Amino acid sequence: MTRTIALITGASSGIGAAYARLLAADHDLVLVARRAERLGDLAEELHSRGAAVEVLPADLGTGDGIAAVTDRLAAGDVRMLISNAGAGGYAPLIDVDPDDIHNLLTLNAVAPVQLVRAALPGMLAAGEGTVVTVASLLAFSAGITDSRVPRRTLYAAAKAATLGFTRTLAGELADTPIRVQVVCPGIVATDWNDGAGRNLPWAMSPEDVAAASLAGLRLGETVCVPGLEGEAVALDALLAAEAAMLTGGNQPTLAARYAGPHE
Repeated sequence: MTRTIALITGASSGIGAAYARLLAADHDLVLVARRAERLGDLAEELHSRGAAVEVLPADLGTGDGIAAVTDRLAAGDVRMLISNAGAGGYAPLIDVDPDDIHNLLTLNAVAPVQLVRAALPGMLAAGEGTVVTVASLLAFSAGITDSRVPRRTLYAAAKAATLGFTRTLAGELADTPIRVQVVCPGIVATDWNDGAGRNLPWAMSPEDVAAASLAGLRLGETVCVPGLEGEAVALDALLAAEAAMLTGGNQPTLAARYAGPHE
């Protein structure tokens, strides 16, 4: 049996490592993360499961890191791209170091687009491929003012961009053999955000997130929200709201509230 190649970013721990372990039985792997030593340890583990593993240390918050991974994808042999690398940077915008803004947006929003663009030519030429981007439930949280939700201006913006990008890409590629999915987990028990989710009883395991994503691919889901029951109903409501905003707002005349006299 021919083994396909999956490239996974953010693979040194958490959700990325969980994907790698689940795929190792029938995929060869390219593992990408900043922490080379941890990638090497995971590669040794996955070799024992029969996977050929290539380790590619790269920081996807930098241009050089993105270039290293897009160069690898340009070889055209990767049939599954899981773009999982990210960082929270949770803080009110006024407290974010201006020097960090570019790196956070690059890692969380720009890198996934660049990697998908690099992977698509090989996938389309081969007539097969899968693209998975990992966003967050916080992509849907821009209007939420609950104080329990983290300060997240940059993170929510970046993950909303990834969500919009992937959903739109799925429509663009609908007539091709390429499968496209965006995964939007809630709190996950990983090293993320200094391990804040590890001791929370409502945090999902990274293994369940990755397993839900792979099951969702088999079900044909473009959006995978691992903990959401009735997802189809929720997504239909979201699409209806988007359509109402788009069609209702695209008018040649002002809405009535703007058209009358104002003091």
